[in-house]
Parts: sequence; structure tokens; C-alpha cells
Amino acid sequence: MVEMSTLSAARGIHSPGSGSGPLVECVPNFSEGADPEVVRKIILAMRIDGVSLLDWSLDRDHHRSVVTLAGAPQAVVEAAVRGVGRAAELIDLTQQRGAHPRIGAADVLPFVPIHGISLPETVLLAHRAGQEIWKRYRVPVYFYEAAAMRPDRVLLENVRRGQFEGLRHEAASNPARRPDVGGPSVHPTAGACAVGARQFLIACNVDLDTPNVGVARAIAREVRASSGGLIGVKAMGVTVGGHAQVSMNITNFRVTPISMVYAAVKQAALHAGARLEGVEIIGLVPAAALEPGSEWMSLATGAHLQERTLECKLESPLAWP
Repeated sequence: MVEMSTLSAARGIHSPGSGSGPLVECVPNFSEGADPEVVRKIILAMRIDGVSLLDWSLDRDHHRSVVTLAGAPQAVVEAAVRGVGRAAELIDLTQQRGAHPRIGAADVLPFVPIHGISLPETVLLAHRAGQEIWKRYRVPVYFYEAAAMRPDRVLLENVRRGQFEGLRHEAASNPARRPDVGGPSVHPTAGACAVGARQFLIACNVDLDTPNVGVARAIAREVRASSGGLIGVKAMGVTVGGHAQVSMNITNFRVTPISMVYAAVKQAALHAGARLEGVEIIGLVPAAALEPGSEWMSLATGAHLQERTLECKLESPLAWP
């Protein structure tokens, strides 16, 4: 997360039709990565005036899709709430399995200030969205990051402890685990939704040349901030496609650039007798986070990263499916 009220790399950039008003981003994560048609239906539910679709992707192994929206604040809130409702209709967590932790069909719903709006104002948007999600769809809500209403829920990993399976047993019986809005029980098939407000983060996966997930977990412990590693780095080790992967969120790329994170993962992997095979950036990155000529960019998979910057997508959003 960039510790400022707007992303400096995006100053002066506005989504089509937004004029000079405030601009907010929302990056909903849905617990569906295998069926593109389900994700398209969810995205279509979010198509309203004043909102642009910047990016969307599916990950079959993580069983997860990530969508990026931007636009006028109230319109983005409405679009996001509708997406949660459609996901609750289409995704049954009792039948869903994937490498990525999750508590809901619409698992996380972060709002991010881009231009002309402060983080405290974005918190109000998150709280409004949470109330509407419960009111319309009876999906309970937990608030996290800047929107957290309790200190123990600032960290998303605390909210998601036990995942859907654990939370559905605990929420109804343990007051400490009850939702901030709605409940006390979670939705029987859609679980709960974690709604937050935060600054920009970069989601980065690094693939290892070993199937040993223990190696990935050890590397994750070494580099993540909570274990005394790098500032603003969250990390976990998972198995994806038969190989180990270090899956990370970089929450302040100006303090801890991607190259620093990559170097730390590489060094830890070498000590464990493993090598890095690839780097995957999920969603969009601000242009200021790119490091042309760096080793991590040469290993990055997917579309050209220059075309997947926030600035580029704000100027040329995607067509709605």
C-alpha cells in the first residue's frame, strides 16, 4: 500500500466519462477460477454507468478470479455490491476447492483511492457497501484494513482464519468471530465477504522448480513482514500445478520495490536448493512499480506489463463482456 491519499502515478488521470471528479478503484476477488462463463455473468452484473472495467483474470489452480473496476465513488460501490450478489447466486463454497484461502463467494472487496478522494473517505464507501451487501443479499460482512472496526481485523489473514469451513462453525457460536454486519451465521453457500479500504498493492506469485510446498512455505516465512522479513510484504507458500509457489502481496512498493522482494525470494530459494521459474503479476500495477531491465520483469508471464499498468487501463478500459 502506498502511504498517501492518492496514487501519485495516477494523478491527473481519469476514467472515461468521470470528468474531474473523484476516482476510486475496487478490486473484487471471487472464489471461481475454473468457469469463465460464471465470471462473465458476475462482471456483467457490475456494468453500470460511471464505472469502467480495467482488468479481469482467472486462476484455475487458485480457483480465484480478480476483477478491477474504477469510476465515480458511488457508482463503483453500487457495481461492487451487485457483483457480490451475483457471486452469491452462482458460487457454492460447499463445492469449491482451491489453493487460495477464502471465506466467501465474493471473498474480498477492497476499495482503493486513486484521485480526488482520501483513504478515510474510501473507508466510508466500504462501510456503505458492507451495509448494502447484508441488506440486499443477507451475506454477512467483515471489515478489514483501514475499514476495520476492530484492531484484530485489520489484517485480512486474521479475518480469513479457518476459511469458509472453519468460519461457518465458529461465527454462530463464538462472539469474537461474528461478522461486523449481519450474521451471526455466515451464508450457507456464499459464506461472508471481507470489505476493506486500502492503498494500492501488488499481487505477485513466484514459481519454484520444486514440487515441495514446504520450501515455498519456508521462503514465505522468511520474506513476509509478520515474520520479521520485508516491510509491507505478505506471503504464503502453496502448491500450484504440481509445483511450489510463493504467493505474495506487496503493500508498499515504494518502500519495498518488487526487485527487492524478488531478490529476497531468490536468495532464500537458493539456500533451500531451489530456483525461480517464473513471476506472475495478478491484476494491474502502477507504472512507477515497473523496473525495466530487471530480472523479475524478464521472467514475468502473461501480457506485456507496460500494457497492464493502472494508467494505461484508465486511459483505455476493457470492453464489458
